Amino acid sequence: MKGKLQMVTADSIKTHIETSMSCELVHVEGDDGYHFSAIIVSPEFRGKNMVQQHQLVYRALGDRMKQEIHALSMKTMTPEQWAESNNQN
Repeated sequence: MKGKLQMVTADSIKTHIETSMSCELVHVEGDDGYHFSAIIVSPEFRGKNMVQQHQLVYRALGDRMKQEIHALSMKTMTPEQWAESNNQN
């Protein structure tokens, strides 16, 4: 029998992203241990399309995306996009 995996939390995902990428904002929600949503603002997203931005986050999470996290919906933005979206509200 394999060892039991520790339940993933929104905070653990947030910390993992923040330590693997340069981010101005990381907000992760989800309390069932499997399904999460995130808003990630990073200067690393500049000049990249949405798929490339998501690939950066998947790379930052590494094997966790394959083994521990079953679903992660993301909204990724550059700092400029984030500032613009907040000015419209």
